[in-house]
Amino acid sequence: MDFNINMTAFSTEHRTVPLQSSVLYDVIIIGGGPAALTAAVYCMRKGVKTGLIAKDIGGQVGETSGIENYLGYKYIEGHELVNKFAEHVKQFEIGFKEGIGVSRIIDGKEKSIILESGEQYRAKAIILATGSKWKKLNVPGEDKLIGKGVAYCAICDAPFFAEKRVVVVGGGNSGVEAAIDLAKVATSVTVVQFLDALTADKILLDKLKEFSNVKVLYEHAVERILGEDRVSGVAIVDRKTQKVQELKVDGIFIQIGLIPNSEMAKGLVEINERGEIIVDCACRTSAEGIFAAGDVTSVPYKQIIIAAGEGAKAALSACDYVMRQ
Repeated sequence: MDFNINMTAFSTEHRTVPLQSSVLYDVIIIGGGPAALTAAVYCMRKGVKTGLIAKDIGGQVGETSGIENYLGYKYIEGHELVNKFAEHVKQFEIGFKEGIGVSRIIDGKEKSIILESGEQYRAKAIILATGSKWKKLNVPGEDKLIGKGVAYCAICDAPFFAEKRVVVVGGGNSGVEAAIDLAKVATSVTVVQFLDALTADKILLDKLKEFSNVKVLYEHAVERILGEDRVSGVAIVDRKTQKVQELKVDGIFIQIGLIPNSEMAKGLVEINERGEIIVDCACRTSAEGIFAAGDVTSVPYKQIIIAAGEGAKAALSACDYVMRQ
């Protein structure tokens, strides 16, 4: 394991500089979450000329109400961890572009990255670490109460709902797994399923039946999420009768899937049926000189610590690629 720190690249002050179109970067990282920011640190420590393009810093981490499973912190708010990541990266002299997305990438010996604004940047290697986004219900109250009772990751947030009443939306594997995790700590769990049956694997359904504090409402949908500063309830509608009822709950876990942010990579690298970028054990994609890391990839288990580790690996692979050219 490499513990040598390049002190010439590291400072206690912000040293980021604007990304420059006239410069050929060794590596440009696209993304602003744990994978991208970790990759940036590792690239800078390797001494390669590095750029970072981030539509927003933090990604899903910033929407997490609390984190207890990231080493070094017994508890930390999602936005606090994002700030610590950003402060760490900004101590390096890295080319930085924030607040705009990438529209497309042109492959070649030199890769061209075209932003939504039309600006163009060049690199010898690219790391795609654009993450994924939770599928949302798009109902009133959802966006306002994210991190205040509206949650999307049971692994991350279940412990904060001990002895509380919660709703889980979704009857697939992710929904039933969330219901199982929550049933271990919550007072009651109500699964709201759009269909007339749960679609999770049998082994998960059998496990769910072991809990007496779980109820399933079939052919129901969430109409709105109630509450001002915190979730206080949900209004759900019976799809057969159109009758609306309000459930008094302390939280709602929306488990209807993830959408990888891989649009820019379509036609560029191999993508699986879920829209994830396929990578090997060294984070290499099907295109030479293009690497990928984090939730946008086919690597299982979408967790902060896994994304960060994959970002480090992608950076080391990209640096090795550049050095060999």
